Amino acid sequence: MLSDVGELDGSSRNNGDSFNCYDCENEQCFDSFRVSLCQGAVQCYTSVIKNTDGAQKFQRGCLPPGKLQLCNPSTSKFVREGSLSISCCSSDLCNNATFPVLSSRFKDESDDSSAVMKLCWGIILFCAFLAVLFVLYVRRRRRKHILSSESLSFDLDNYPEELIRASAAVGDNTLKARSGYGLPLLMQRSLAKQISLVELIGKGKYGEVWRGTWNGENVAVKIFLSKDEASWARETEIYSTVAIRHSNILTYFASDMTSRNSTTQLWLITEYHVFGSLYDYLNRNVLDPEQTYKFCGGIATGINHLHTEIFGVNFVQAKPAIAHRDIKSKNILVKRNGECVLADFGLAVTYYQKMDRLTIAANPRVGTKRYMAPEILDEGMNMRSFDSFKKADIYALGLVLWEIFRRCSSADGTVEEYKPPFYDCVGSDPSFDEMRKVVCGDQRRPVTPNRWFTDPVSILADSSFI
Repeated sequence: MLSDVGELDGSSRNNGDSFNCYDCENEQCFDSFRVSLCQGAVQCYTSVIKNTDGAQKFQRGCLPPGKLQLCNPSTSKFVREGSLSISCCSSDLCNNATFPVLSSRFKDESDDSSAVMKLCWGIILFCAFLAVLFVLYVRRRRRKHILSSESLSFDLDNYPEELIRASAAVGDNTLKARSGYGLPLLMQRSLAKQISLVELIGKGKYGEVWRGTWNGENVAVKIFLSKDEASWARETEIYSTVAIRHSNILTYFASDMTSRNSTTQLWLITEYHVFGSLYDYLNRNVLDPEQTYKFCGGIATGINHLHTEIFGVNFVQAKPAIAHRDIKSKNILVKRNGECVLADFGLAVTYYQKMDRLTIAANPRVGTKRYMAPEILDEGMNMRSFDSFKKADIYALGLVLWEIFRRCSSADGTVEEYKPPFYDCVGSDPSFDEMRKVVCGDQRRPVTPNRWFTDPVSILADSSFI
């Protein structure tokens, strides 16, 4: 039985065991004009209930005899779980106090689930972050192993005795112990300052080559113009590559940036070869068959070494595949023992197969147009394929072999005078368009001498060139 508040007071109790209590739900409990009363309660109660959706329900009312256990937290599962907070009292209209607060010791399932999900995502993101750091670390170590020039022992036979002794004199004892190609850095800096330039032995659009002396030893000093710094940097990088050392690759000593006569000069110091370039040698000398075989074999072996990638163990002592991109008789030097060495790597490209990484250094310089392959001249070459660069090298090699075989004397003493490839089609400094017209448009190739079809040595020349 419900009635308005004004109709009941403490004197309206039925007996000593029952009470009159406020009776309301939610908004009604906060509006004094809407609160009702209930009668016959064993105890009055004020409660807060949390529903499954997390919403709270406020109630005041009468507690019948069968529900007294709700007032005992130790026996009420709902109270223990935090879904119910109840305050009971035993007097008329005593349940008008402030609503109790739900226990903060417990969280509902949705809160627990949300916390677990957040924790899981946090762990996943943290593990992913660690994985990325690990991958970057591994790649950095591999790159360091690949590009470092500190992984191959010196062959001291390639260096003048004076240079070896001088490394100790300047406090650098790493010449015998360190790895890489070229002298130790401290040795390079001291060497460049002590070299005397003796005579100019070559000059071109990209710089000069001098014969220099250092403690009585001859060295070659290639001096780059400041505008060609990219070629100097690239050539230094290639010469410093691990495992590039080879009997058919020019021996490299040092690089340095120095100042002479208030002008910045870029020096690249290498072994000196008195016979000069293959171009000069062929102009001055006639070859016999033995020399011809030695020249051709050495050049081909050097190119093969460049083109071959050396994988090493865990990238230690590894060498990328290298394409020269400017093979010509002027970039090949003749040694005293009759072998040839490749030089001038300012345009070289490198390729690492495992990483599928092709590196073409930024360089405004272009190769020698006379020796450019047809696919370069017609601009149809695939610049993303390392094989394309290798094929262009082989085409240029064919032209160099043609130059060599022309200077090889037949059994009857017949020999042609030295001429560069396409001498009968273009001038001494052909343009790109001229070479494209001759090679791609007219489909011209160097003329094959008639004797190549009869002379044994020349037959080999003809088959090699064709």
